[in-house]
Amino acid sequence: MKIVVLNGSPRKKGMVALLIEAITESLSPGHDVEWIDVCKLNMKFCTACMACREKGICVLPEDDAHSVGKKIQDADALVIGTPTHWGNMCAPMKLLFDRNVPVFMGESPKGMPVPRQKGKRAVVVTACTTPWPFNFILPESRGAIRAVREVLHYGGYKIVGTITKSGTKKSKEISSSLAAKAKRLGEKLIQR
Repeated sequence: MKIVVLNGSPRKKGMVALLIEAITESLSPGHDVEWIDVCKLNMKFCTACMACREKGICVLPEDDAHSVGKKIQDADALVIGTPTHWGNMCAPMKLLFDRNVPVFMGESPKGMPVPRQKGKRAVVVTACTTPWPFNFILPESRGAIRAVREVLHYGGYKIVGTITKSGTKKSKEISSSLAAKAKRLGEKLIQR
């Protein structure tokens, strides 16, 4: 199974990266896991020209958004990790998704969305400084998860689970219960 990890955190050993590692470490050998640090990608901003809807590919000059889009297409599953920024996913992750609309969805002749990754699996990872339970009462972590879910929904992905670490300003460690959940999500990701 080919699994692509999209790590939206700029921190190499930040909480998002640590949670993603906990998920991917639980995968049995033999799975091809490719880690992509989204913050390091060279991507031009989406111009909202909508030409990708007709052509099926972003028409901007070739850059990292194109190559990562191809990797997403070829993957059997995704692990998407993003820090929570203003109740949403981080800007580089949003840019990557904006540039790859035709990877995730097409349009029927009547203009209705058609998923292009139907049946593939995904796990969503978030972290934020807002402490529990305020990260969910306020639309912080909940907003980031919702935004990523929206992209995956239109792509046809089955989200096997989400994992959130709140209060990262004061707590820099993964609890045993969170580590166990990460392991379970990794195992669910590769179940057939």
